[in-house]
Order: sequence, then structure tokens, then C-alpha cells
Amino acid sequence: MKQKLLIVDDDDAICSSLEFALEDDFLIYTTNSEEQALSLAEVEDFGIILLDLRLGKNDGLETLKKLKMISPKSAIIIMTAYGSIESSVEAMKNGAYYYITKPIDLIQLKTLLNKALEYINLKSRVEYLNEKLIYEYQLSGMVGSSKAMQKVFELIEKVKEIDSNVMVTGESGTGKELVARAIHFCGRRKDKPFEAVNCAAIPQNLLEAELFGYEKGAFTGAEHRKKGIFEIADGGTIFLDEITEMDISLQAKLLRVVQEKEIMPVGSEKRKKVNVRIISATNKDIKKEVKEGRFREDLFFRLNVINIHIPPLRERREDIPQLAGYFIKKYSKEMGKNVEGIDDKALEILCKYDYKGNVRELQNILERAVALSDKKILGVEDLPTEVVLLSQKFSDEFKNLIPVFVGEDLQSVEKKVILYTLKYCKGSRKETAKMLKISERNLRYKLKEYEEEEKN
Repeated sequence: MKQKLLIVDDDDAICSSLEFALEDDFLIYTTNSEEQALSLAEVEDFGIILLDLRLGKNDGLETLKKLKMISPKSAIIIMTAYGSIESSVEAMKNGAYYYITKPIDLIQLKTLLNKALEYINLKSRVEYLNEKLIYEYQLSGMVGSSKAMQKVFELIEKVKEIDSNVMVTGESGTGKELVARAIHFCGRRKDKPFEAVNCAAIPQNLLEAELFGYEKGAFTGAEHRKKGIFEIADGGTIFLDEITEMDISLQAKLLRVVQEKEIMPVGSEKRKKVNVRIISATNKDIKKEVKEGRFREDLFFRLNVINIHIPPLRERREDIPQLAGYFIKKYSKEMGKNVEGIDDKALEILCKYDYKGNVRELQNILERAVALSDKKILGVEDLPTEVVLLSQKFSDEFKNLIPVFVGEDLQSVEKKVILYTLKYCKGSRKETAKMLKISERNLRYKLKEYEEEEKN
């Protein structure tokens, strides 16, 4: 497919001659005004723009700046009869790919255009590979040898080469986006875009424009045409996270996109075909959302062709040692630390802790531990106090352990001892006071003090 090339020159003869010379290699557009050039750049994707440095009374450098804002990926080549080092440097500073003087040597121009095409393709490839490396590095966080995770991996393997829509379910922090990225980057769409949208993070009145794009003038502030994420992801995959947060009226428009495989940008009357695989995700009971009328049943069936459920971390505790090893190695390398692992006692606590935030919470715990530790092997003292205190079913050795850290103030230590002992005594103040060898009156005073602290 030919690259689109825009020629902007106030001399009609130059536009015609360049169009005739280049039409075999490019899809040519010509104009002799800044206004029309900007309008064309809003609706067409130009690989290369040939721009005259003098457009009547207009300064071509100002036009260059405007074009770069509208079409930042275009390679813009400046043409001028007023060649100078100063104007050349100024043009390059403002984003021009190259600079050529009139009268134009066609052989030189064609050589330059070929180099510009190579530059565009190389830049596009580098950007894609950089993103892919980041994504693939993130994918390595999907570790686990439990039966539950092996089932997830098997499903990913089965669906990666097909185009059926997938819905990923599971609690927050279980890694739903990692599953979506694995399906995309391990499948046949891997060389095409992957776009992720959090439906809860974007205000509902803006989400439609974000997904489907908008035309210039569609609403206040829409100064230029903007592609939506569906159009950007054409040929690839779009990941709709927290899909149940989407407004019911927008669900109807999404349903049409799923059924017809076409979008209509906000403010447009023309539909555009798109080839996008949809992977959606939710941490809610989506069947309940459907039953209670908050999510369209027909859209649910369209999106939930294949379901992949990720179990919470507390249901696959056997994966915690492997995950812990991965995160310790990851953060030790990123922070330039020399942390090599975690001791058995600390790992036992991690394995018995209930993770409300799932893998993400474990990740945060170990990132903190690596950041604050100066040892090669992490120990109990490197874990957050609440993790140690709330870990369930301690071994006998740790059942009555209260963690106190070096440098911790005495008031904080005293509070820990009193509250933990009170819990151990099942709320009995008398037994607590007896065990701590203090008066019940003093204990009541301390507890009242802690209650006041909580209120404030």
C-alpha cells in the first residue's frame, strides 16, 4: 500500500510537477494554503509532508509547528528558495525531518523521500519493539505452578491464535491485564497494537470519545479530529478493564461495535470498519450485574465467549514462594541492591497471610522490603508489622511473637504489646492487666487513649 504524501506549496506549477513526478510511488495530496493543509492533516495519515517555507504571507515554520502538533509521526521536509543555515537549523529544531532548496533536484528528492520512508518504518518498529519488550517483561510476572494457574496458562495457549472475545474475571490485583497481554503478545496479533482502557478511570461523558474518537467541532474543545482507541488498535487487541463500570447507554454503542465491527466517531455520520479483538475484565460478579440490570445481557454474551477466571492468591498459596522469589529478584535488580532471597521464617509468614490485594499486595510488600533492607536475605523484621500480626495460623514458634523493629519509638512498642496481648486474652482486660503486670485502671486509661488516637 502506498504511503500518503502531502505537498504544500503556494505555487500551483510546483505542486503539479511534483505530483506528476511522484505519483507512481506515493498517494499524492496537494494544497497551496496553510488552512487546507491543516484540515487534510486532521483527516489523513500522511507519512511524509513536503512543505514550502513561504506560503504567501504565512511563515512556513509556523505551519510546520502546527502540522507537528496535528500529525507528530509525519516526516516533514521543508522546501525553500531562500536557503540558509539559519532557516535550516530553525526548521530542524521545530521538528522538520530534512531541508531541501529550490529549484528541486528530483533525483535528490526521491533519494531523500526513500530515506524518510526508511526512517518512518524504523521509528515505528523501534517504538513497537520498545513497548513489546516492556509488555513481555511484565508478562514474566505471571508465575505459578499451582493447578489453578496451570489451567489459566492452558486457556491462554488455546485462545491466543483465535479471534473470539475473551472475558477475564477475578479479584483486584490478581493479574487480569497480564492475561490479556499474554493472549495478545503470544498470539497472531502480536505485531499489531495492544491498547488498554480502564473504564472506571475515565469519566463516562468522555469515555465514548476516548473509545471511538471524535471529529473537529464535535464538542467544545474539540479543535482537531482525534482517533479513538478502537481505530488506533485496528488489527490488534483492545483490553477493556472494569467493563461493568461502563454506562448502560454506552454499552449499547459498544454492542453495535462488537456486532458490526464498525465505529462511529463522536460528531460524525460516517461509520468506519475496525478489526479488533476485545478482551474485557471485571472484578465484580458480572452475572449478578446482568440480573440486576446494570449490564446488558446481550453484550455480556458477546464479550464472554471464552471466560478465564483467575483465582485469588489465598486460594493458591503454593505459588507464593515462586512469586516472592521473582519479585525479590526484580526489585533487587531495579534498585541496585544485593538482596538474594528471603529466610524460611519470613516466607512462612508470607504464605499464611491473607492478601486482600492479591498478587499486587504481595508485590508491594516485597518492593518495600527490598527498598528498606540492607541484608542479602530478607527476614521477619523486613516485613510490615500488619503483615506479621495478621498472618493466620502461625506455627507454634511464631504464635505469640510481637515484632519490634530497631529504632521504633517506645510509645509505639507499648501500644503494640498492650493491643496484641488484649487480643491474645480474647478481650479480657483483667487477664491482660494481670499478664502485663499493670493495674486495670492503667490499662483502661491506655485503651481510651488509643481510641482517641483512632478518632483523630
